[in-house]
Amino acid sequence: MESVIRVNLEQMSYDIAIAPGSLEKLGELITPLQLGQKVLIVSNPEIFHHYGQRVITSVEKTGFEVACCTLPAGEPHKTLETLQKVYDLALEHRLERSATMIALGGGIVGDMTGFAASTWLRGINVVQVPTTLLAMVDASIGGKTGVNHPQGKNLIGAFHQPRKVIIDPLVLKTLPEREFRAGMAEVIKYGVIWDGELFTHLEQAQRLDQMQFIEPSLLQEILQRSCQSKAEVVSKDEKELGLRAILNYGHTIGHAVESLTGYTTVLHGEAVGIGMVAASRIAVKLGLWGEDCDRRQLALIEKAGLPTKLPTGLNIDDILTSLLTDKKVKNKKVRFILPTEIGVVTITDQVSSEVIREVLQGMF
Repeated sequence: MESVIRVNLEQMSYDIAIAPGSLEKLGELITPLQLGQKVLIVSNPEIFHHYGQRVITSVEKTGFEVACCTLPAGEPHKTLETLQKVYDLALEHRLERSATMIALGGGIVGDMTGFAASTWLRGINVVQVPTTLLAMVDASIGGKTGVNHPQGKNLIGAFHQPRKVIIDPLVLKTLPEREFRAGMAEVIKYGVIWDGELFTHLEQAQRLDQMQFIEPSLLQEILQRSCQSKAEVVSKDEKELGLRAILNYGHTIGHAVESLTGYTTVLHGEAVGIGMVAASRIAVKLGLWGEDCDRRQLALIEKAGLPTKLPTGLNIDDILTSLLTDKKVKNKKVRFILPTEIGVVTITDQVSSEVIREVLQGMF
C-alpha cells in the first residue's frame, strides 16, 4: 500500500509519501528533489539506534555526503540551548545553502530540525521523516517549526515547509504504547474538526490503544485521512491567518497542562486529549453542540487509552493565567476552537473565564 498526498501551496508545494518500507528507499525518494550533496541527519539516541544506520546507508548509496546529529530526547530539551548542537555540526560540516537537514524522529526532533533549517544560512532544505504516530499525522506536515521558552510551548519558531514528508508505517512497531496512544489524540482531533467519516471509522474499531490491535488497512486509512485533513487545511491557510487555527483544537488548555507540569509528566497527545474533553464541555455549556456528541468524543478518547481528567495538583487559577501566554491569544482574549458537529468546529474568543473555570472544576 502506497499513497502520495500533495500539500498545495503558493510556493514550495510538496508531497507526503506514505509507504511501508520507505525508510530503506529514502535516498531514492529524495534524489528527484535536486538537493545539494550535503545532508545532516538529526535524530535522538533511541530512534537513531533503531533506524539511523538504515537511513545513512540509503542516503549514502545515492551519492549524498552524510553527517549525523543526535539530540537528547524529551520536551525539556526542546530549547535554543539544545539547538546549538545542530548549528555547531552544520558549521563543522560546512553545510551550504543547497544542503539539507533530515529530521528522523518524533514531533520534537521534527520541530527542532525544521527550525534549525529555517535559520541556518537564512533557510536551507529540510525533509521530514517522522517515526511516531503523532509526528506522522501532525507535526511533520505544515511547516510549523520551533522550540519552547520556559514560559510557554513553541513560543520561538518559524514557518518553514519541508521539501518532502516520508512516512514509513513499519517504524511504528518500535513505538512505545504510550506514544502510540498520544498520537491517536491528533487522529481523533481530525475526526472532530474536519473528517466526520474518519471519526465514524474510529468508532467502529474494536480498539485504538495499541497498534497490534489495529488492522494494517485501518492504520493506512488513519494515516491517509489524517495527513489529507492536515494537507487540505494547510493548503487553504499556510500561515495560520484564519482557518488553520482549527488544528489547535484541544491544544489551548492542552498546552497549559503541558507547561504547568513542566513538560515532564504529560505527553503532548495526552494533554491534547484532556484539552479536547475540556473544549467539548465548553461547547456543550455554550450550546454549540449536544451532550450526545460530547459523549461520543469522550468514548473515543477513552478507547484510545488517553487521560480525560486534569492531573492532580494543578491549580485552576494557574491554568487561566497560563492560557494568556498562549500564541493564540489576541487582544488579551483566549481563542478557543469549539466543535459544533462531528467534522465541524468554530473559532471564538467569547468564552468567559467563569465557563472555563466551571468546566475545569469538573475535570479533576
